[in-house]
Amino acid sequence: MNQKCVFKFLLSPHVSEKATIMADKKGQFVFKVATDATKLEIKRAVESLFNVKAKRVTTINILGKSKRTARGLGKRSNWKKAMIFLQPGQDLDFSSKAE
Repeated sequence: MNQKCVFKFLLSPHVSEKATIMADKKGQFVFKVATDATKLEIKRAVESLFNVKAKRVTTINILGKSKRTARGLGKRSNWKKAMIFLQPGQDLDFSSKAE
């Protein structure tokens, strides 16, 4: 998979307290992905970008919240979250891919 396709599916790592705990204890990493990306595409993108083996991928569609603004009602965008479960002994290193 080429570099252009990888960044089409993987938008950014999702950084939260729960995601950090999952990464430290269980080897599960969370990414914000394109809403039309499939589990197989996400798995191949992570494996080619970080040179690791993924055991499985789970995805969650997050619905945008309704918000009240000064101009009336608004809505945040919907997005998709993917949890990547790595094979035992594998680890992702985000600092080496910062280009």
